[in-house]
Amino acid sequence: MVFEPCEICEEEISLFEEAEEFKKTKNLLIIITAGTILVFAILVEFIFHAFLLSQILAAFVVLISGIEIMKEGILNLIKKKITINILMTVAAIGSFIIGHGGEGAGVMFLYFLAEFLEDYAADRSRKSVTSLMKIAPDVAIVQRDGTYKELHTHDVKVGDIVQIKPGASIPLDGIIIRGSSSVNEASLTGESIPAFKQVGDEVFAGTVNSEGYLEIRVTKTSDQTLLAKIKNVINESLEQKSKTERFIDNFARYYTPTMIFLAIFVMVFPPLTFQLPFYDWIYRGLTLLVISCPCALALSTPISMVSALTSGAKNGILIKGGRYIEELNKVNTFAFDKTGTLTEGALEVKDIISFNGQAEQWLGIVGGLEALSEHPISKAIVTAIKDKNITPVSIENFKAIIGKGVSGSFNGKEFYVGNEALFQDIGVKIPEETMEIYQKEGKTVVLIGNKQKVFGLIALRDKVRREAKSVIQALKKRDIKSIMISGDNQRTVTAIQQFLGIDEVYYELKPQEKQETIKNLIKQDQVVAMVGDGVNDAPALATSNVGIAMGGIGSDVSLETADVILMKDDLTELITLLNISSKSHGIIKENIYFAISVKLLFVILTFLGLMTLWMAVGIGDLGVTLIVILNAFRISLVKKGIGREK
Repeated sequence: MVFEPCEICEEEISLFEEAEEFKKTKNLLIIITAGTILVFAILVEFIFHAFLLSQILAAFVVLISGIEIMKEGILNLIKKKITINILMTVAAIGSFIIGHGGEGAGVMFLYFLAEFLEDYAADRSRKSVTSLMKIAPDVAIVQRDGTYKELHTHDVKVGDIVQIKPGASIPLDGIIIRGSSSVNEASLTGESIPAFKQVGDEVFAGTVNSEGYLEIRVTKTSDQTLLAKIKNVINESLEQKSKTERFIDNFARYYTPTMIFLAIFVMVFPPLTFQLPFYDWIYRGLTLLVISCPCALALSTPISMVSALTSGAKNGILIKGGRYIEELNKVNTFAFDKTGTLTEGALEVKDIISFNGQAEQWLGIVGGLEALSEHPISKAIVTAIKDKNITPVSIENFKAIIGKGVSGSFNGKEFYVGNEALFQDIGVKIPEETMEIYQKEGKTVVLIGNKQKVFGLIALRDKVRREAKSVIQALKKRDIKSIMISGDNQRTVTAIQQFLGIDEVYYELKPQEKQETIKNLIKQDQVVAMVGDGVNDAPALATSNVGIAMGGIGSDVSLETADVILMKDDLTELITLLNISSKSHGIIKENIYFAISVKLLFVILTFLGLMTLWMAVGIGDLGVTLIVILNAFRISLVKKGIGREK
């Protein structure tokens, strides 16, 4: 049988998953078997006083639970690498030599259990990525030769027509060519409310068609879908280590051999120098070896970072590495683009003013003229007129006047709709004072008239996001400065600044000038997070300490340029992001301080002879490791939206 490359890949993934499941089952059996024998060994020694039998049972526990640990430790030692495994091997063997085989067996068993819990924690984090990829179906119902056939998604090409039934998951990215429905995009954006989609709208692999029948034209192959790109971003982010993680890695590299030499010193120096009993100090040295195991310290940061990254992904926030989580906790300035970020990037009519008292009559003419134009202003005006249930009239001799407006005839009379430059050209007096009132509010003014006079005006403004004001206020409560950098004019930018309460604004900036503004802010020792749409703002996003792209769903540019991508157009996710960063920072500090404090306390107790091997591994290693892991998982409970994590 000949396999296609994709089939080979899937078979390898399936085999890997089966191997992982087998390994987990095997380890659980080892824990149950070794744990049961260990209990019997303790009972035999302390209740029946059969010391030799208890030591034999303890040796079985070491072989069952520790054979792989000892092999790996010895192999690494041959390669001149001193690892935690060799610490446990020396401690276990040494305990048998001095007649504490039960404790040595306990050391090895509890260390194996700690390793199992570490693997479980890492596996839990990996599964968040795996589950993300499994939300898209493997097969699609494709139109071929006049009929619909079930094909593997890898065999579907760009341009193919795919059928999507109610309740089915969408297999590939595409454009709707037939039907309409509510589509649940929670898997990508974290948004629980389905989005209504109709002909011409884009849909994405892994989202769910809630109720209607849809047909889509495929726009991306399975390896190019938004879902596939998100998976790549998450995988890459898991490999990007923060400064704290790199420090802990380097620390552990020198820490382990140092502790081995210290343990040897403890075993040898006091007996030789002060004629103290070798037995007691060898036991203390072995205990010190067990205590020195840096599992909890090594786990303190990476488990927390992975938990933070996956918590963000569940909320529709893609973070490209732990270092950005750390950097966000230092941010003291948020720089926002205006259009498409603080505003929705869609104009809406705010005011309609008539100078002749016949607004309904001339609005029909305006609607007829603007319906023939493709300009965004025209579309906004037509929508507002239709909302008033006014029917646009039929226009003749339509003409688009570039940069100024439109003109056309109705009932043999010529009419004009446009800016002040258009009416200045035809020699009509402009109501400058009235226009200025609306322009000061940051609105775009469109005049309506003929060659004799102006009938009225329509004032439009880019719609400010409803959540923008509360987000700016939430930043102020965190003592974070807000800045707007925009290519728009001073009046518009100032009006939005006053409405939202933004601290500082820069206006009429080109993309390169936005980048220079960010550079200057950083030179002033400000840690800047730039929030933009990921397209025109790409240079500024790349220059900032943390670049955050809004509305990443469907945007290839934002996935490539930004450090953090908010998959939906919701500014409140910035506060969720800060909550994740803040909570991660707090938990990492807690884990590090806790792990170090317990280790130091246990070292002191060991020197005083108040520590046993059981306590060292049961509390100092396994207990601390378990607490660190569970504490890291608390990041997944981060507060969503407006609010602050304590």
